[in-house]
Amino acid sequence: MEAVESWWQSLEGILKVFWGLAIPFTLFFVLQLIFSFSGADSPDDLPDSEIESDHGIPFQFLTLKNMVGFFTIFSWAGIASVNAGLSNTVSLVIASISGLMMMLMMAGLFYVTGRAAADGTMKIADAIGKTGEVYLMIGPYRKTIGKVQVNVTGSLRTLDAVTDDENLIITGTLVKVVGVTENLLIVTAI
Repeated sequence: MEAVESWWQSLEGILKVFWGLAIPFTLFFVLQLIFSFSGADSPDDLPDSEIESDHGIPFQFLTLKNMVGFFTIFSWAGIASVNAGLSNTVSLVIASISGLMMMLMMAGLFYVTGRAAADGTMKIADAIGKTGEVYLMIGPYRKTIGKVQVNVTGSLRTLDAVTDDENLIITGTLVKVVGVTENLLIVTAI
């Protein structure tokens, strides 16, 4: 413990700031990596997931993960710059640019991976134009709701359906989805 105290006392002011940031932010950064690779929820999932679920802002720059990345790289770049003999001003500029580059890279990475992820929810409008088979008969002129089996987004789905046709569409009849209304398929016999 005495060695740490003497090391800390030997540091000049700017290095104390950089080391004061480097130690906690590096530990938190390593914890984030461990949680990410283990598949566990990271401690900052709540703030980021709330922001990331806002589809109005596609590119998230100021998130907790990005801030941790910024201060981790900022502090280590500053330490390296000062130890290389650069002035405090140049070290701060290099550290700031390095931190901002890290934030930009992380935001870009999260943006790209977020866009690549499939949400897995079926959108009923994707059924329009598809062919299916009547599972439960459908009454004419939308009098009764029946059921249709149709392949939507790679899955066979059984969905409620109505028709504007003048005849009853019986079970086993092939139909084409021509529209969607209030989460009901509008079909016509083929």
